[in-house]
Amino acid sequence: TSGARSRLESLGELLERLRTDLSETQDQQLAIESAIAQLTDPTEARERISGLRGEIEEARAKERERRSAYDRIANEAEQHLARLDVISNESASWNTRVARVRSRIEELQARSDEEETRKGRLAARPAEIEIQRDELLDTIASAETKRSEAADRLVEMDNGLAEADAALRRAEMSLGQVREERVRTEANVDQAKSDCDAVSGRIAERLGSTPVTILTDAEIDPEEQLPPREVVDTKFERLIRERDNMGPVNLRAEQELVELEEQIDTMQTEREDLLAAIARLRQGISALNREGRERLLAAFEQVNRHFEELFVRLFGGGYAHLALTEAEDPLEAGLEIMASPPGKKLQVMSLLSGGEQALTALSLLFAVFLTNPAPICVLDEVDAPLDDANVERFCTLLEEITKASSTRFLVVTHHRLTMAKVDRLFGVTMGERGVSQLVSVDLREAEGFRDPT
Repeated sequence: TSGARSRLESLGELLERLRTDLSETQDQQLAIESAIAQLTDPTEARERISGLRGEIEEARAKERERRSAYDRIANEAEQHLARLDVISNESASWNTRVARVRSRIEELQARSDEEETRKGRLAARPAEIEIQRDELLDTIASAETKRSEAADRLVEMDNGLAEADAALRRAEMSLGQVREERVRTEANVDQAKSDCDAVSGRIAERLGSTPVTILTDAEIDPEEQLPPREVVDTKFERLIRERDNMGPVNLRAEQELVELEEQIDTMQTEREDLLAAIARLRQGISALNREGRERLLAAFEQVNRHFEELFVRLFGGGYAHLALTEAEDPLEAGLEIMASPPGKKLQVMSLLSGGEQALTALSLLFAVFLTNPAPICVLDEVDAPLDDANVERFCTLLEEITKASSTRFLVVTHHRLTMAKVDRLFGVTMGERGVSQLVSVDLREAEGFRDPT
């Protein structure tokens, strides 16, 4: 820090000297300019001016050098001042740290003194602990003696308690057996009473008597010897079977007979109505089948005619027709497609190539559509298996059908020729990632913009 200060002071002195030299140079310049102004002889003045110009140039060069030195020294002075500020801040920081260290040292010194005091107290602690140890050993010996005596008494009491528990368990077991026997006895008594009441009820229900008066009501001498129970039970069961075989008396038999006859008459009438309805249904079904056959055959002839025409137009020649197979009844018959593309023999549709099958299917599709047109028709990728020439034929046929009818066709396609033939295009584009947008283009309107004439 002292070196920097001395360096700064020397730079300050050098700066003052340079300022003084600069002031003197400026004074000389003014004096020279004043002298030049006072000259009268041009030749002498020119010579004098030339000399003065050289001196002025030298003075200016010295001035530039001194100004440069001045600027350099000023910059160095500013740098040294900034460095002095940094050093001052570091000095203040170190002074703060020194103060904290001194405070910490004082704190540690106080703790050291405290630890010394505590050390002195702990030095006397072993003697005290030895005395306490002797006292505790005596106390432990006394307690051990008492514990042994208490353990002996505890063993005696445990033995007595075990004997008492065994006696208690035996008594509880006996009590439980007695209680169970009592419960069983009470249950048997209740069951016997219930059986007696049931028997009394049955006697009163069947015989209109009671167990006390039943012998008197039956005119049986109470002193008379009764037959064995097995004989009585057998006779009783035989009599019950005989009564059951006779059956109960149905007092409503005549009324039930009348009701059954009425039900039979109603069912007979309903049967006749059902037979008549079945006959009418069969007639209706026959009429519907007859009309269905007529309509089916008419539609079949019309579809077959359109199919033959469209097949020739799509293939540019050849021959094709539809045939009903597998049954004489048109309602139960199957449909066979026979096709003969140009240059091939007549064969079923399944033997044709993929493109030929697609064109044949389109012919049948449009034939059905021409037979029974609809306001809207959706065609999904029907031109996918076709080459460019067949796509051109397909588009031409679609355009002719569109002009001849009021049907609007919606074609889902990726083929450029098909898209070039339609009136309007609809597509989905993704302007931004994850955001789809529907785009539509009116080709007829676009052609109008291109060719305004």
